[in-house]
Amino acid sequence: MLNEDSSGHGKEPPSSPRLDALKEFLAAGRGFWAKISETDWNDWRWQLKHRITSLEQLQRLMPTVTPEERAGTLLANTKLAMAITPYFFNLIDPADENCPIRWQVIPRIEETHTAPWEVSDPCGEDSHSPVPGLVHRYPDRVLFLVTDRCASYCRYCTRSRLVSNASGYDFHPEFEKQIDYIRKTPAIRDVLLSGGDPLLFSDDKLEHLLSQLRAIPHVEFLRIGTRIPIFLPQRITPGLCAMLKKYHPLFISIHSNHPRELTTEVRDALGRLADVGIPLGNQSVLLRHVNDDATVVKALVHKLLMCRVKPYYIYQCDLISGSAHLRSSVRQGLKIIESLRGHTTGYAVPQYVIDAPGGGGKVPVNPEHVLSRNADRVVIRNFEGKIFEYPEGPDGRPLVAAPKRIEEPELV
Repeated sequence: MLNEDSSGHGKEPPSSPRLDALKEFLAAGRGFWAKISETDWNDWRWQLKHRITSLEQLQRLMPTVTPEERAGTLLANTKLAMAITPYFFNLIDPADENCPIRWQVIPRIEETHTAPWEVSDPCGEDSHSPVPGLVHRYPDRVLFLVTDRCASYCRYCTRSRLVSNASGYDFHPEFEKQIDYIRKTPAIRDVLLSGGDPLLFSDDKLEHLLSQLRAIPHVEFLRIGTRIPIFLPQRITPGLCAMLKKYHPLFISIHSNHPRELTTEVRDALGRLADVGIPLGNQSVLLRHVNDDATVVKALVHKLLMCRVKPYYIYQCDLISGSAHLRSSVRQGLKIIESLRGHTTGYAVPQYVIDAPGGGGKVPVNPEHVLSRNADRVVIRNFEGKIFEYPEGPDGRPLVAAPKRIEEPELV
């Protein structure tokens, strides 16, 4: 956890054995599937076909299943299905009940506990949906939901109401209506394809969507939100990359929460995307038992940069039903940002945000660095906790004379 001095500011050393170990790139390996042919193992369709989806499979591969996990897995298909690719399953430490990979993908009974403030649609997406499968919350951009399926299912998923269809949401996007709305709304310049995971589509099906969107004159750039490079790096084939290259400017946002997820396989997959000119960003979710730790996050952002991925956002976990056991505190999130700002390159510092409950959009949450403002100065604090003054007039104009010092009254 974050080490602090008496002023509360992070004082972690530049490097430590733990940090160095977390930053090491390791292969996920074949694990339980050592006898599977190399061809099958590297086939993303084989990986999908052989996902772990039942308690029976889970107990056979991981005899250390806890009572909480056993109960959660039995009930999983009433809320959000369980599915774990063999590749990603190999990252779980079966001897560690607090393994950060384990907590992200194995259901727990706590998912059935719902607090009064937890809801199925915490970001208010359904209330900002002009046509089915399209969310238009911000003026110049839309969220284009293309599928309800993922390679593996994150237990804190903000769209668990529709993803995997375990709860019976019956998600059926209507691509023609979605694209027609975008075509008829000139203010839209940015389209984000998400779901579910768009990269589960075949190359041809994905290209059909991208080509239609690229043909709309006012759509300036496209984005894809995906966790496929993390869950299923085998999907990032040279053919997929060559197809995506045709639709620049195209950006991809990946989702990685822990440095262990950044294996040599993932690094190579991300490299293939970067090599065809796709800017890559990462979005993390702050999670208890996973990454609410300054050293873990520092290792993650450093490894992301080595994979040519810019740490973009770190989200406070949404108030999705049954997620309390995974939610860390905003206070801890701010401490983690403090531990990064000034202590490592600015490229490695993500923006910490809360997606305002009910549909208010992303709200930046930052440590307090502006301490006060008055008639002739702004008082600021740097990453070391030192105080500085920046001269500025009350209307924001530069001062032409030195600011008057505020003298302390003499004691009589």
